[in-house]
Amino acid sequence: ELISSLRSKLQALWEERELVLSEAQECAVWGQELEAMVQDVCKPNEFERYMMLIGDLEKVVSLLLCLSSRLARVQNAMRRIDGNTDAEEKQSLNERHQLLSRQREDAKDLKENLDRRERVVSGILAKYLTEQQLQDYRRFVQVKTSLLIEQKDLEEQIKFFEEQLENLENSIP
Repeated sequence: ELISSLRSKLQALWEERELVLSEAQECAVWGQELEAMVQDVCKPNEFERYMMLIGDLEKVVSLLLCLSSRLARVQNAMRRIDGNTDAEEKQSLNERHQLLSRQREDAKDLKENLDRRERVVSGILAKYLTEQQLQDYRRFVQVKTSLLIEQKDLEEQIKFFEEQLENLENSIP
């Protein structure tokens, strides 16, 4: 029953992932349309700032999500430490935790910098775009970020349930 339940949960997550990937493709098309419009109305250096921002948005959000999930896994491993855990493993986990914590703080700084750059780009675009076009741009940035977060979350859940299913199947003779 448990195996069946895990399989159906995985199936639902795979279907949800397909839906999110479809939405991400639609968002990419929207991004290309927006890019063409921005290129038409902005100066080359302003367009370059826009393109750098959009490219960095995906990189920084993905980095933050990756570091957060890795840090969570290390924290979970640290919670499982008991009297039987050897000192070398404890030290290794503590070092990884400190490193990932520092890296995540650096990534948060990058995100704050990206947010400042987004406000600058938004100000540039406000000179050229209608209020509706500017709202579309802002909505695009929000949707792109949300989809990245949703994709990463689904991937983590799928990985977790696949590991659970594998462990369960291996434990049954």
